Amino acid sequence: MAGFGLPLCILVDVRDTGPNGIMPNAFASLVLFSWPLVTLVLLRVLPRGRALVACILVAYLFLPPPPAGIDLPILPPLTKETIPNLSLAFLCVAMWRRDLSFWPESRFVQALICVFILSPFATVMTNTEPVYYGQVGLPGLQVKEALALMSQQAMLIVPFLLARGVLTSAGDQRDVVWALFIGGLVYSIPMLIEVRLSPQLNIWIYGFFQHNFDQMIRFGGFRPIVFLYHGIWVAFFCMTAVLAAVALLRHEAGPRKLLLAGAAVYLFGVLFLAKTLGALIYGVALAPVVLLFGRKAQLLAAVLMAGLAIGYPLLKGADLVPKEQLLSAAAMVDEERANSLRFRFDQETILMERAYEKPLFGWGIWGRNHILDENTGQILTVTDGRWIIRIGMFGWLGFLAEFLLLATPIFVLWRRSLQGDGASLSPYAITLTLMLGVNMVDLIPNATITPLTWLFAGAVLGYAERYHPSRTSRPVVLQTVL
Repeated sequence: MAGFGLPLCILVDVRDTGPNGIMPNAFASLVLFSWPLVTLVLLRVLPRGRALVACILVAYLFLPPPPAGIDLPILPPLTKETIPNLSLAFLCVAMWRRDLSFWPESRFVQALICVFILSPFATVMTNTEPVYYGQVGLPGLQVKEALALMSQQAMLIVPFLLARGVLTSAGDQRDVVWALFIGGLVYSIPMLIEVRLSPQLNIWIYGFFQHNFDQMIRFGGFRPIVFLYHGIWVAFFCMTAVLAAVALLRHEAGPRKLLLAGAAVYLFGVLFLAKTLGALIYGVALAPVVLLFGRKAQLLAAVLMAGLAIGYPLLKGADLVPKEQLLSAAAMVDEERANSLRFRFDQETILMERAYEKPLFGWGIWGRNHILDENTGQILTVTDGRWIIRIGMFGWLGFLAEFLLLATPIFVLWRRSLQGDGASLSPYAITLTLMLGVNMVDLIPNATITPLTWLFAGAVLGYAERYHPSRTSRPVVLQTVL
């Protein structure tokens, strides 16, 4: 590959060092690769639904983030996402395969899963030629890359398939909401530590810092990152914990209501201290919806959010996004936020023009979807939103496969709810649907798709497939004609 004139920093996918060149310590590797044993213990001591949620949630929140892990040839990297998913896949199939079905009933969803997993093969086969930027070149893709990408896609949706098969009842939906609430309370402690002392926990425990430290400084203070990928991810999780607390406050009975109210206020305060404007806006907008709106109205809000996420690329391409109005609104809050938003809009335009050159299957990996400096090989473009990442790398086919796979559970539950009065809908399933919807909206500016995203989608689909609408009976009025 040296013949392509590509600098070493681009040729090598460096996963053994952090952004500052500091390697994860031995404890990081020990925690990461002992996780299959932890998964086995949780699956044995907890009921199925709670064990599945605990395995996914605890791994996401506390395992060391990339670059901790191993990047093997041909296979996807073994990281905090793939190791827990692989562990669950093998152990759940071994323990539960005789009395559980993990494959969705809908042929449409089955087709989406197949396209999601297999479409990288078409991407690779249409990107076998090298790409040149002046004197700099990126090599063409080979079949081994297709195998690795398809394996990675299969690993990503393990939480979706398992949740669809296990988290099917109203009680399961309630357990997920309680887990998010408790997880938020627990995670608020390291979050507050980092708000006060600066983001240091990943360095102290795992020996490296996982991102650019400058991006953790906001509004004259620090925003926490803990063991996740960025402060945005931490704030978004805190926002879901706020929504979980509000849902429990509304629907739980008994003396714990006062405690739940206090916890909801506390978590909202932590969300404010996380200093991430997007997550704060989501929390302010959706907490009243969860607290006050009816179930069908909440479900409709989730449908609209999912539709916006899917339709945004079309709106962007047709120049129908109200860019100036959004920039003006952001400037009213903070000029720096407005500049950041303007930068994102500009980058999206550049990257969409690049994606239009290979619209169906995309450009593939190694930064082929970016624009590179023709002299230094430095990547000049920035991909923030998940939608532009998917379209650039895997084309419209890959984008639609992923986003429709996430949105379809929302649409299925909404369609089934129209057959009844909505009174029999689990309020906690509706809360998860709202969380999934707002997560899809956040995939427009960010790439906050996580194992929890897939867990929400699978849980909602599993519940929707087994939901039986009920209609409220109305008294019959008899009129006697004299």
